[in-house]
Amino acid sequence: MLLEDMIERDLVDVKTSSPKDWKEALKQASDKLIEHGYIKPGYTDEIINNVVTNGPYIVIVPGVAMPHAMAESENVLGTAIGFTKFPQPVVFDENNPDSHAQLFFTLAARDPKIHLKNISDLSEVLMADGFIEKLLNIQNVEDFKKIVKEYQE
Repeated sequence: MLLEDMIERDLVDVKTSSPKDWKEALKQASDKLIEHGYIKPGYTDEIINNVVTNGPYIVIVPGVAMPHAMAESENVLGTAIGFTKFPQPVVFDENNPDSHAQLFFTLAARDPKIHLKNISDLSEVLMADGFIEKLLNIQNVEDFKKIVKEYQE
């Protein structure tokens, strides 16, 4: 399962302090993927540039962001999804409350088909009743593991 994979690969991060802005949030949300060799730091720069150009398209529903750039990026070294939760919502656009996100699922994929499948699979998981609300209340990685176990049954 997608979420178990994140745990096994050490790609879950629950932050105790808030980033100074959305750009810093995207950098922090990429840290585990960089640390484990799935992406280069340049991938984060691509995501930031895309948000600057296209607006906060990565906020898929209020509270949840799915940062990603092109699957064909030379800065993507492997396929994985990282999860980062911040203690407070990150504001992408002060004039649009729907553009705030606290849960970040950062996607990296070498293959465009796998990239689309990961987006689809993740979207399906996020649709589970009460799932987003429970993730918003976690305080640490152990809490994340408990929720994953609850939703896989």
